[in-house]
Formats: sequence, structure tokens, C-alpha cells
Amino acid sequence: MSFSRDDRGSAVLGGVPLASLFDSPEPWGAPAELTTPAYVYDLDAMTAEARALDAGFGDAPRLIAFAVKANSAGPIVRAFAACGLGAEAVSAGECQLALACGVAPERLLMSGVGKSRRDLDAAIGAGEQGIFAIQLESVEEIPAVAARARALGRTARVSIRVNPSVEAATHAHIATGHDEAKFGVALVDLPAAWDAIAREPTLSLAGIGAHIGSQLTRTDEYLRGARTLLDLAAERERAGTPLRFVDFGGGYGIDYGAGCDVRPADFARAAAQLVAQSPLAGRTIVVEPGRALVAAHGVLCATTIIAKRSRSTPERRWLLIDAGMNDLLRPALYAARHRIESLEPAPAGDPSTWRVAGPVCESSDDFGDHLFAGVPARVAIRDSGAYGYTMASQYNGRALPAEVFLSGGRVMAVHMPRRAESWADERARIGR
Repeated sequence: MSFSRDDRGSAVLGGVPLASLFDSPEPWGAPAELTTPAYVYDLDAMTAEARALDAGFGDAPRLIAFAVKANSAGPIVRAFAACGLGAEAVSAGECQLALACGVAPERLLMSGVGKSRRDLDAAIGAGEQGIFAIQLESVEEIPAVAARARALGRTARVSIRVNPSVEAATHAHIATGHDEAKFGVALVDLPAAWDAIAREPTLSLAGIGAHIGSQLTRTDEYLRGARTLLDLAAERERAGTPLRFVDFGGGYGIDYGAGCDVRPADFARAAAQLVAQSPLAGRTIVVEPGRALVAAHGVLCATTIIAKRSRSTPERRWLLIDAGMNDLLRPALYAARHRIESLEPAPAGDPSTWRVAGPVCESSDDFGDHLFAGVPARVAIRDSGAYGYTMASQYNGRALPAEVFLSGGRVMAVHMPRRAESWADERARIGR
């Protein structure tokens, strides 16, 4: 874990005391105007996470495609590309971002249940031969992809994302492999999908994939979905249509504080062993990790605005901070719980329970109960490196949070979005 505490008890990320980024930022390479709320990321820990996952595959051919939706910051995507990772995009914007950050077209996939013409053109038109594969998620989109390939004068490499009818043990909002999910081609519709692809000369079938959900904390369901894929791929082989790859998706979980016994490399080893023992031995394994590579190595730093006490019985304590659900949506969207800790050393004394909440005018702007000894001046919301900034908004007219990127024990880049005043001017100009 890259989050720790130094000998004085101060919170540290990537070798940098977090409070110092705001108290005395210049020695660390941060701008003097840096304020909270701000995401801080440890790039070195993220790339180490990627290398550990890669090592888990042993000698198996693989493509690790980072799910850009988890964190679309350029320094992070570039760091992964430099490590040899590819990318998985779900829009033209993410596709263009990955290419601009050094991901080669042949190491880029595109997913999505409702790809627009712009999305398809970005994927098919990339590089000299298009991207690695477009993942088809319905029978109905097959002619649409074929039409765009024909219009661009190209052959599009495609794979089918199957819905393997696997119920993952995770939150309902991030379970994607069950029968009621909007994602993927249902098993009953698969014969029609094979036939539709075969009828399209501008499509080249390259693989088959699945993604059963996110925040998986055991390998059981993951491997059940993988076995289904391998059986289906073997059927295609017997029918005379060899496939270049099988895509087992991502969804590897992390420890948000309640424990997580398996690591991403455990999924990699299990998948590689399964493929090696199957008729598909030697084929490329594709995986699409997002959260597992970045979540634990990013924090959202916030400043306490006010400590509010109710004189009710029992007494209630609210710690109101300057980061809200517009900065980190996961608690409101998924009832996700993040550990929250003081940036400064804790004072002596027994801790008390405080309900941490943000300033947004919604009851769901609530980060839950946390223990603090005294009232912290600033806090770190831990494990926020995934689905934080990418889901952020300017709701309530609030500015987007800053982003700070650490490497080698200092700041290597800072992103300072426009202030709320710029938002106000822009909205006021509409119709003038």
C-alpha cells in the first residue's frame, strides 16, 4: 500500500507528507495555489501494481488493457503505456485519449452497449488497421459496425462480449454478467451473432470475451465465467473459426478496509492455468483491470469546514468537509465506504465518532461514520484512485477537484481545473 504514516504520525503517500502539499508545497514541486479538495496519486505504486499483475501470467501470451474509465488522467495512462499495457475504451473520447498517451492501436479495445457512429469511426479508423478489437454487445449492432467499416474502406476486427449468466458476489450496480444485465450477448442469442458476423465481409472475428462485474473479492465466479468462454471458443474452433484471443474482463477487487484475500495476480495465475489446460492453450489472454491498478494508490484530500454538534440525546457529531459527492460519487451511488483519516498526527486521547459529510445540498452527500481523536484540520479519503475524478461533476456550481501526480518522492504534474467563477460565467453567457 502506498498510503502510510511517518514516524511523527503524518499521512504519507508516495513518500510525500500529504499535509505539506498544502502547507509548504514548493519543496515538493507543487504550486503555491494548490488547495483542497484535491486528488493525489502515487504513479510509482500504480506501475508496480501493473507489473505484479503482469508477472502473474507467467509465460502466457496476454494483453493487459487498462480500463480508462477507472482513471483517465494522462500521466496515469502514459505510465501504464510505458509499462507495456494496452487500454480498454468505452467511447471515442477514451479511444483518442489512449492513443494520444502512447497506446498503440493494436493494443486498444473498445467496449460499450451503445456505441455511436463517432465511437465506431474512432476505433475502426485508428492507425493503419484499426484497433485490436471492437467488442460486440448485441446482435443488433453487428450490421452497424459492418456499415461503418464499409464506409471507411476497412475491415474491422471484432469480438463478442458474451453474457455468461454468472451472478457475481458484488454490489447490484456493478454486477454485469447476470441474465438481467444490459451488457453482452445472451447465450441464447449467440448462434445468431456468429451467423450475422459470418455474413459481413467487412468484419473479422478475432475473439470472445465476458465481464461479470467489478470489485470481485474471490476467483470462483470469475473462473466460472472463464470456463464458459473457453467452452464457447472451443466450439468455434471445431466449427472451423479459430479465435486469436479470449477476454476474461477485469473487475479485480481491492481492500477498502474490510479485507480482500485475493490479489490481481491471483486472478492472472488462475486464468493462465485454465487456458493452458484447455484446447485454447497458447492463445492470447486479454484482461481489462481498472480499479485494481489505481484505486489504492490515490486519495482525495479535503479540509474541514466546520465541526457541527447536535445537543440531542445521544449527541451527534458532523464533520463537514470541502469535498462532496460531486468530487467522489461512489458513496452516494454504490453506498461505498472509504476509510477517512486525518492528514496530521492524531492528538492524544480517545477517539470519537464523527459523521463525515460534504457541502453538497443532498442527503446522500455522506461519507459515513469515522473515528477521530479531536477534530482533524484536513483528511484523506483513502482508496479513491478509481472512479473518483472520472465521475466528478460541477453540481451545485462547484469547481472540479485538483489532481496531483507523485513520482520519485515529489510532484511531477498538477491539474488545476477552472474555478467555480469560470463555471458561473459560462452558464450565465448561455443565450446572450
